[in-house]
Amino acid sequence: MSELIISVSGLRGVVGETLTLDVAMRYVAAFSATMPPGAFVVTRDSRPTGVMLTDAIHAVLNASGRPTIDAAIAATPTTGVLIRQLGAAGGIQVSASHNPIEFNGIKLFSGEGRVIPQKYGADILEYYRTGQTTWVSHDQIGTRTLCKNTISEHRRVIMQTVDIEAIANRKFKVLLDANHGAGAILGDWLLEELGCEVTILGEQPNGQFLHTPEPTSENLTDVCRRVKELEVDIAFCQDPDADRVAIIDADGRYVGEEYTITLCLEHLLRTSENSNHPHCRKKGAVVINCATSRMNEDVAQKYGVPVFRSAVGEANVVDLMLEKEAMFGGEGNGGPIDPEVGFVRDSFVGMVLVLDAMASTGKTVAQLVDELPRYALVKRKTNVELSQIPAILDKTFTAFRHLPCSRLDGLRIDHGNAWVLLRGSNTEPIIRIFAEAPTELHANQLCNEIEQIVFNAKHT
Repeated sequence: MSELIISVSGLRGVVGETLTLDVAMRYVAAFSATMPPGAFVVTRDSRPTGVMLTDAIHAVLNASGRPTIDAAIAATPTTGVLIRQLGAAGGIQVSASHNPIEFNGIKLFSGEGRVIPQKYGADILEYYRTGQTTWVSHDQIGTRTLCKNTISEHRRVIMQTVDIEAIANRKFKVLLDANHGAGAILGDWLLEELGCEVTILGEQPNGQFLHTPEPTSENLTDVCRRVKELEVDIAFCQDPDADRVAIIDADGRYVGEEYTITLCLEHLLRTSENSNHPHCRKKGAVVINCATSRMNEDVAQKYGVPVFRSAVGEANVVDLMLEKEAMFGGEGNGGPIDPEVGFVRDSFVGMVLVLDAMASTGKTVAQLVDELPRYALVKRKTNVELSQIPAILDKTFTAFRHLPCSRLDGLRIDHGNAWVLLRGSNTEPIIRIFAEAPTELHANQLCNEIEQIVFNAKHT
């Protein structure tokens, strides 16, 4: 990793190399200086380096005169709920999400309990680059207090979105792959309260991941095998900070992350037409990012609701959800966003809504998936220096300028019944290539075309 990665609402790097205590402390000081007065909630995922980083963050905030609330290990969506519950001015989650163990990062939250919008992120970055810090005198130092109950409110708002009795009556057998991340803290309690028989892989949040943290098919081979051995009805596989979830069906088939949002959306829209469901919702707009499957557009069209696409990034999705007063949204990496719970990607939302769909229809998750529109979505990535990305995008645009193209985020090329997107990652020095088409062969062909252009551009 050649340099620190700073995204819309935070930063990420290799601890001791690009992410040092000095960087973390200056960045947090800049955040504090640009936010309204009040306490900050500070949380972390389970990575061992999180203890060191959160201790430093508390020290910086207290030295700036700001009180801090230490919520220790908590899921990212739980952090958003806690900020609202405690009336905090903002919050900081120390997490590198799906990145390997050597990484860590800092995610910034506003007082609304959402990751900060891009415009505020730009102000913080500008302040950070000035190197300014402001410390208070000894009699104005902020205090650090411990939050002893971190999950009750998050559990409450999630449970009120589903038919608890209907789920409990099914007595689902569930495998939760928490992978020694933050997910089991709430996940175990939530699933058991819904009457599920729960088996957890990696229950202790110690950061000693059982497999590579990102919940992709290649990383979950052993989990798929365990699903069949344990004869469970469904498996939920979380990333370390539990804002994303992938699904495995009872046959050990990796359903994947992309279907999480679509399954939730189909369920919410179907029950919006069923007044017998105890949590029937009013139909409304849906927001997804420009890299998310068109399955969602097909489902929304079936129920007569509009879909809007944002740039990639949770903050961008949330901005558009608020603008369009959306009923639901999210990103195709397994991150649903339910406004009735909070404006944060939330694996627990995905878990309970899918169980609610299974309970209300009497169908298995495999049957629900097979009823959805089907496309092949291929995701690839290639290492590239960040400085090369603009030229690569320009060269690709030139090659495909005869087709409808969008520069909303990277470059998205519309091929009629298919599309391809290439964009620089917000969190790693790579270019991501996404292609979706009616067949996997077609999607791979689209990726191959783009990869050849990227290869040529990197070596010229």
